[in-house]
Amino acid sequence: MKRSTLALVAALQLVWSSVPETVVADERQRPNIVFIFSDDLAWQAISAYGDQRKLLDTPHMDRIAKEGMRFDRCLVPNSICGPSRAIVLTGKYSHLNGFYNNVNSRFDGSQQTFPKLLQQAGYSTALIGKWHLGSDPTGFDHWHILPGQGIYYNPDMIKMGNKEKQPGYVTDIITDMSIDWLKNRDKSKPFLLMCQHKAPHREWSPALRHLGWDNDGVYPEPETLFDDLSGRAEAVRNHDMGLERTILDLDVKLAPVPGMTDEQRAEWNKYYEPRNAAYREANLSGRDLVRWRYNRYMHDYLGCVKGVDESVGRLLDLLDQENLSDNTIVICASDQGFYLGEHGWFDKRWIFEESLRTPMLVRWPKVVQPGSVNSQMVSLIDVAETLLEAAQVPVPDDMQGRSLVPILSGQTPADWRKSFYYHYYEYPVPHYVRPHYGVVTDRYKLVRYYLPGQEEEWELLDRQQDPLELKNFYTDPDSAQTVEELRKELDRLRVEFRETEDPPRAAYGNRPF
Repeated sequence: MKRSTLALVAALQLVWSSVPETVVADERQRPNIVFIFSDDLAWQAISAYGDQRKLLDTPHMDRIAKEGMRFDRCLVPNSICGPSRAIVLTGKYSHLNGFYNNVNSRFDGSQQTFPKLLQQAGYSTALIGKWHLGSDPTGFDHWHILPGQGIYYNPDMIKMGNKEKQPGYVTDIITDMSIDWLKNRDKSKPFLLMCQHKAPHREWSPALRHLGWDNDGVYPEPETLFDDLSGRAEAVRNHDMGLERTILDLDVKLAPVPGMTDEQRAEWNKYYEPRNAAYREANLSGRDLVRWRYNRYMHDYLGCVKGVDESVGRLLDLLDQENLSDNTIVICASDQGFYLGEHGWFDKRWIFEESLRTPMLVRWPKVVQPGSVNSQMVSLIDVAETLLEAAQVPVPDDMQGRSLVPILSGQTPADWRKSFYYHYYEYPVPHYVRPHYGVVTDRYKLVRYYLPGQEEEWELLDRQQDPLELKNFYTDPDSAQTVEELRKELDRLRVEFRETEDPPRAAYGNRPF
């Protein structure tokens, strides 16, 4: 029996012993599961996380935090869309599930996933929204997905293999379909619903109702908006994902977004065109141009997040209306973190805090203490084992995460992880982020940047001395012992997670270096 299985039994026995007998019988029913997964949703954009800029009010996501647990250090093993989704499904790192990158990876649907195991154990299973894994979904009684990245307005969607255009805004469409499935599901079975949003992925196109939501306000800037990366490795400086150097006309709505009807485009243009004309007339450059791009980015990105938050509210309301809330686990998370101007960046990929750390909020009535906050290093790789444990389904020994059920019940195991392994592969397109792997602890990150056959670079980041991650301490004599210890720990983790050999060249994408 896995260590996490034993922990589950002990944790649930503790929970059940503390509630009345009338509740115990109901609590032992297998819970329903609603997994709400956004694409590129930064924790800084969720008001429950308390970012000092106070960018947005998200009352519905905040409700999950108030009624459940907020995880403050949920880390991702590979900060990029498709690989994170494969990690959630399989409970395995990219090198074992085979999905390394968004360029040429294709998910092997014949492999073991937690939805398949739940389905085999009697759960009704549904996946609605963004899939982004190349192959058709498996392990689901019902699936209705966007092809590839999908688009924001009037997207094509594929329902059980049949493609059809859906009128409307993509976040609303995915929510409507999720609600419809919940209402019409097989009510004799517990269920898993994976509601997976495209938003707020680039090009960050908000719903028409959210245009101008901020009344043209000026956003507080992150401290590192104009970071020149002078204290960092060459691998970090040589990127292509900055507000200064990378932004496209489509990103800042100087070019038309795809898919709109004439009526939709007229309303869209009514908002953007006068503001775009003022921008062109101003002929901005330098820091003024970066600031304009940052503010346009924040309006658009956060407008997309408003749509996601409304979706969360609609799903929570339906669970209440259907009397499902008390026996339903609700998880609200993202495939990774995202830069909202920090270091002058958008996007993700790096092992650095804004992209490594993803939001995760979990509500599980009668198990999770409302308003709980957890600062342990947890991960998306833990989701599969957690949900299997909660559903009383045996956890396969080859999964690489750990169940969060003890933590959710307020009992963090004494041997919980003190270090975390990270590996990013995709290169060179689209952003020239160098492949890198490393070890993460509460205080440090030790990172190796590499290309096959080329010289490597190392960084040591110290979040205690340098919380904004502006300086490389790797060659600092005072850090020599720390570097030695962390290199040993990194070697140990690579053995533990079975990645001691170089990845295949296809892991990086299609283009040669």
